[in-house]
This record gives sequence, C-alpha cells and structure tokens, in this order.
Amino acid sequence: MSDAVRAAELKFRQGRDAELTAEAAAISRRVFGGKVFLRGLIEYSNYCSCNCLYCGIRRDNPHVDRYRLSDEAIYAAVDSGYARGLRTFVLQGGEDAAFDTERLSSLVAGIKKRTHGDAALTLSCGILPREHYAQLKKAGADRYLLRFETSDPALHTYLRDGVSLDRRLQALHDLKSTGFQTGSGFMVGLPGETEDTVVNNVRLAMDIGLDMVGIGPFIPHPETPLKDAPQIPIELALRTTAFLRVVCPEAHIPATTAAGSLAPNGREEMIRRGANVVMPNLTPVEAKKNYLLYPGKICLDEDGLQCIGCLSMRIKSTGFEMSFDRADGLVCRKEISA
Repeated sequence: MSDAVRAAELKFRQGRDAELTAEAAAISRRVFGGKVFLRGLIEYSNYCSCNCLYCGIRRDNPHVDRYRLSDEAIYAAVDSGYARGLRTFVLQGGEDAAFDTERLSSLVAGIKKRTHGDAALTLSCGILPREHYAQLKKAGADRYLLRFETSDPALHTYLRDGVSLDRRLQALHDLKSTGFQTGSGFMVGLPGETEDTVVNNVRLAMDIGLDMVGIGPFIPHPETPLKDAPQIPIELALRTTAFLRVVCPEAHIPATTAAGSLAPNGREEMIRRGANVVMPNLTPVEAKKNYLLYPGKICLDEDGLQCIGCLSMRIKSTGFEMSFDRADGLVCRKEISA
C-alpha cells in the first residue's frame, strides 16, 4: 500500500473530511478537466432470478409490476438519446433469462449500427459464464458493470442469498480478461458493516483496478427482509466518495441516483467530492417507476432527456461542467498500452 493511500485512509478514519474533499476535488479537476460525463441509462427489465436481501426487484417480492422492454423500445430510447448528443449508453436489468446472451448480442450489434459505432455501450446484466462475456464483447459491447456491494465475504453471502464474494470477483476477473472496461462498486450503510468494511471496500476497488466505481448509500426497501434496517445518513457515502477518489484517481465515479434520492443535493455533494459521472434515465416513464431497487427514487415521472437541462444546472452549481464525451476508461487504456 502506498504512502498516499495510507494517508487517505488515516484522514477517512480520523474524520478529516475537509482535507479529503479538497484533495478529491483537485484530483477530479486534474484528471478529468473539470468535466462531469453523461451516460444514458436504460433499465430494460425488472425481472430477476436473484433474491438479494436488499433489492426491491428481488425474485421473491410479489408486489413488483414486472416489465420487459421490447427491442424496439430499447432502440427508440437509444435513438432519442443519441440525437440529443449522448455518446454512452448503459443497458441495465435484472438477471433475466428472457434477455439471454444471443438477444443481448443482437441488441448490442443493433445499437452499435444505429449509433454509427461512435457511442460506447455498457452492459449491466449480472454474472455470466466467461464465454458469454466474450460473445458480448465480440458483438461490440465496450463496458460492463458488476457491483460487488461489500468486501466482507460473510456479509456478501448473507445479502446475496448464498452467492459468494469469490464468485463475484471471479466474474470481474473474467470481464477484465475478456477486454471489457470494467466497473463495479459497493453500498455503504449496510446492516452489519463496520468502518473496516468500508475501508476494505475502497481497498478492494483499488486492488481490482476498475475503470468505474459506484458508491450507493443503502436505502432500506419496505418489501425486502432488510425493511427495518436503520437508514444511515448520506454523509458516510459522501465521505467515502472523497476517500475513493483519492485512492482511485483515474476511475470514473458516478454521482448516484440513490444519493440524490436520499438527499435533494446528494449528487451535487458527490461531485464536490470527486464524482465525475451522472446517468440521466432514458427508460420509458411508464416502465421506470417499476424499477425500484430502493424506495423514494427520484425523476420517475420525468423524461430522461428533459432531465439533462436540470443536470446541467446542478453540475454547474458545483463549479464543474457537463460533458457529452464518451470518456473511455483511463485504467483500461493504461493497461492495454502497457
């Protein structure tokens, strides 16, 4: 562990938040030129075969109005976003057998063709066999998101209904070895975690060498087994964002919707602490209200493209500037050129 990482960890543990915040903001400006990049999010299905204890669309929640977007609806969302200037799209869904690798590969190829090959495409579809990742990469997918959520092996197995942390980390290794720009991340404020857990989350993100790391504050969902867990104030997620930026200076860090749902200025505060990505939600309005991983999710009644103007003003208020650049991962570029 480098001296810089030890120093950042000490500041985090001692609550020297002003120092970490200033350092994180300076790093973000230096590495990314003061830009906050847009990614158009499309939540294509809320069916999921997994039964994670914290998730609102878990398999055993009978109160979810399930949906699957048609290929045409997905293409329409991409078309509208591309016309507006977006050059990165994220397809995210539950682990849904209806969207198998063949269908996803066809969608990837179709999106690449519609965007003339100049838009980056990120998938977030859960754990798959390595050969399926290779097929999706061959079809044209550029990036893949797979959050590990916690670095504590016992807590991971408990929260993910028996799926081990090792299995999740193997999938991340498979993604990197297949050539994907790879993103992951974790929640903070989970029941059963400690300060050491949070520090180890950041260390694990650093050790993997991720192109993107997302931090989400845990928000208890009333239709899950963790419904009575306490809500930890957003400050922990904000402090961790600054810590993460100092430790992972070249990773893209999103100002998450969960932070904006927990506090009206949550995304802005994340940007002030080093986050450099926001994700306007392009999912059709009639569907997005049913993709509720947690309660109180913002912007459910708004068209994602209409949100871009609001996001521009919010980002500007932090002293940073919104950018439509596709912004490929710096970590992946460095590894490829090495």
